Amino acid sequence: MTQRGMTSLKGDAEFRRVRKGPAVRTPFFVLRSLPYRPRHGQPYRPQPVVGIVVSRKSLNKAVERNRARRRVREALRSISLPPCRAMLVLNPSVLEADFAELRRSLEGAFERVSRR
Repeated sequence: MTQRGMTSLKGDAEFRRVRKGPAVRTPFFVLRSLPYRPRHGQPYRPQPVVGIVVSRKSLNKAVERNRARRRVREALRSISLPPCRAMLVLNPSVLEADFAELRRSLEGAFERVSRR
């Protein structure tokens, strides 16, 4: 399967909708996901749409929050994602995690979500 690329969740309404989906918890993040459906008026082109959330309470400094987002984005680029709308809520341990371990964790979480 060729992947067109990952896009990002846009707007509060999309995040709120995805937040209601089932959760997969790992030591590094919480993944919430819903099956892919196009927005109103858009053609049906199944692709992964992922939003990354890092709270200020969990990682105080903006530098740390941005680094966590960059690490997860790069790990997501290197794996094959199913077409879905997903939200990743990151934990502070994502910064100390080995990159290979983070990739395996993301692969496993998306695999469990796609089986549902």
